[in-house]
Amino acid sequence: MAVMKISLIIPVHNEEGNIPVVYREAREVLENLKKEKNYEYEIIFINDGSSDGTLEVLKKIKKADRRVRVLNMDRNRGQSSALTAGFQMAEGDIIISMDGDGQNDPFYIKDLVAGIEKGYKVVTGYRIKRKAPFLTKRLPSKIANFLIGLITGLRVRDNGCSLKAYLSPIPKKYQLPKGFHRFLPALFGVKNSEVLEIPVIDRPRIYGKSHYNLKRTFEVLRDLLTIPFILKNPEKYEKIFACLNFGFLGIFSILLYFTFTEKNKWFWLCFDGLVLILEGVSFIVWQNLKRFNTAQKQGVFKVEEI
Repeated sequence: MAVMKISLIIPVHNEEGNIPVVYREAREVLENLKKEKNYEYEIIFINDGSSDGTLEVLKKIKKADRRVRVLNMDRNRGQSSALTAGFQMAEGDIIISMDGDGQNDPFYIKDLVAGIEKGYKVVTGYRIKRKAPFLTKRLPSKIANFLIGLITGLRVRDNGCSLKAYLSPIPKKYQLPKGFHRFLPALFGVKNSEVLEIPVIDRPRIYGKSHYNLKRTFEVLRDLLTIPFILKNPEKYEKIFACLNFGFLGIFSILLYFTFTEKNKWFWLCFDGLVLILEGVSFIVWQNLKRFNTAQKQGVFKVEEI
């Protein structure tokens, strides 16, 4: 019987203080899995253009542990690109993702693996007992998760939790443009019956500061409009929404003529506003589809394995 291998991928950006702790805890869990169930493993850190001592810390860890791999991004490209690099270059049969800030507890790796062993294609954590501020973090997260489930049909309670496990082919499906990691695993087209959720306790960050801000909530709402069309046929719908965008612009130009020539200006202004909103939505979806399709052709990361 072939030995199964786990690839743990950890994107990091300016986390020099947290990395040693994350590494020690993760290695302990993976070593136990190796002893108990004969899993081989690799730990892949992706340095996403850090400006502190992160890279030097990673080099020292790699030098002492042959199971550690370090992918150094050419510049800061964001979490989606860093995750994509890890997904694409991982060699394991099971790919697990987690954050490098210490808030994800590696203890749950064994529960993620157990879910894959039961036959699920994806196992994802959902955070309980969160200490994050309600108005700026927890409430926007709840709204975003509800909308993602409503639009994609995949009812996952916490898409924002980075603790996830996949059967290897699943996350290699796409190159993820900036911001699209927020829609995992729905973006990979898995069904509700193929996904297991497990409760995890989020820990406080020890060093550094969070990279999260409220702006991301609005980015989620903007990008979410695109996901249903990606799941169907992104290239086809890019062309459709390009035509819709120019069509609405044409209609708007015609309506402006009537607005300034007819007596009932308020009536025509209402039509102007409606068409302008439709044009704006079609433009956003078109540009996002274009961005996604370009990412599939050109890729989203450039790394050097150190």
